[in-house]
Amino acid sequence: MLSSLIFIPLAGMILVMLLPKNAKSAIRWTAVGASIPPLVLSFWLTYEFFVNHASSAAMAFVEGPYEWIPLLNVQYYLGADGISVPLLALTGLLSTISLVASFGIENRVKEYFAFFLLLEAGMMGVFVALDFFLFYIFWEVMLVPMYFLIGIWGGPRKEYAAIKFFLYTLFGSIFMLVAILILYFTSEPHTLNMMELIQSGSALPHTLQLVCFVFFFIAFAIKVPVWPFHTWLPDAHVEAPTAVSVILAGVLLKMGTYGMLRISWPMFPEAVRYFSFWIALLGVIAIIYGALVSMAQKDLKKLVAYSSVSHMGYCMLALGAVTSVQAITGCMFQMISHGLITGALFLLVGVLYDRAHTREIAVFGGLGSKLPVYAGIMVFFSMASLGLPGMSGFVSEFMIFVGSFGALNKVLVGIAVLGVVLGAAYMLRMVQNVFLGEFNLSKWGGLTEINLREVITVAPLMVFTLWIGLYPKPLNELMAATMEHLVTLMAR
Repeated sequence: MLSSLIFIPLAGMILVMLLPKNAKSAIRWTAVGASIPPLVLSFWLTYEFFVNHASSAAMAFVEGPYEWIPLLNVQYYLGADGISVPLLALTGLLSTISLVASFGIENRVKEYFAFFLLLEAGMMGVFVALDFFLFYIFWEVMLVPMYFLIGIWGGPRKEYAAIKFFLYTLFGSIFMLVAILILYFTSEPHTLNMMELIQSGSALPHTLQLVCFVFFFIAFAIKVPVWPFHTWLPDAHVEAPTAVSVILAGVLLKMGTYGMLRISWPMFPEAVRYFSFWIALLGVIAIIYGALVSMAQKDLKKLVAYSSVSHMGYCMLALGAVTSVQAITGCMFQMISHGLITGALFLLVGVLYDRAHTREIAVFGGLGSKLPVYAGIMVFFSMASLGLPGMSGFVSEFMIFVGSFGALNKVLVGIAVLGVVLGAAYMLRMVQNVFLGEFNLSKWGGLTEINLREVITVAPLMVFTLWIGLYPKPLNELMAATMEHLVTLMAR
């Protein structure tokens, strides 16, 4: 089943490439058709995991380990647990939504949809790989389609943004590769099996643990992105097409925190405890800095991009609270919640940009009277982003604050809480400037309301944002055993 999540999008990509380039409609629907089986499968896996495996911390749906490159002891080894299952469902959902949202692409349609399906295969692969060789392949595979999706279909500074994204991530990947090689050569017998290395990793000498941890941390921190590695993100978001921004914010940023939870934290417990304060400090800086920079933005998309830096800072704060199950669970909640909310915000910014051909906040005003449905949906997700009770953002932030307060420096957590106030300030200011006030009839009189296809793309995200906000119990139960096991591994 896990292999299907990877290979169905790959088969879809090959099918898209075989279609004539002028058959644009066939290409679009083929791509959507290829993304629906992984979507259904990922949701079915989540249900199956919830019913049969949630009480256990063991890997479920395991495939392998099968010998792949015996000379190097490389194995084809896949598995999913309470960390990866929700992220697989999020990836399946956002990939299908993004492909539907990409129907407006008219330039080089065949290449666009082929790259998108390759990207989906790479993302699914990262979340299920349990062998470092396989993990590294999928990690690098994602780079290529993302580089082209930004570099060909992006905005005016697309080449600059694409190269910056590529070089930053590649720089981090080099550190990861060195750390993987260190682990390979220090294990006896030499292995790249993550599960075996988690068991033996804590036996590494203290200095070697610190070195490996720092190398992995750099690779994952660039992806999150943690301040000060964040500068590629606003450029990539602003220049990327709408659907690519959704995937970038909704899934790719989660790979950094996923890598930390899957690899660094359980594998190097001594190093995590040694650096925990500094990790939390980086998180707090990201929370406050990202929020303050968001307040200064004049471009709607840049505002949402910098809000991602702030929101992912909450994950880093939680990851610093290594002994708290609440904080680590809150980090997972924040990853899912941020994927839903920020993905929707990027879709909605794209809806407005398609009509007005500008994202400058100052040129709008009073749009609520002209586009009431669009305004209502945008206000809903703005409130979810600022952490309004009853929506998923509130649950995740509350869990993180409660867990971190007991495990970390109280002053540090107190400063982080200011991020909630600043988040409300920049989101409400945006809502006020765009949707309230006087409507400029002469300039924006021709704007049309959000259409059915666009509503269909954001409606599932609204449902899940409300569901997690009002009834977080199922998601909590889904990952509870895995999170408790993770904290016990870190306490070794």
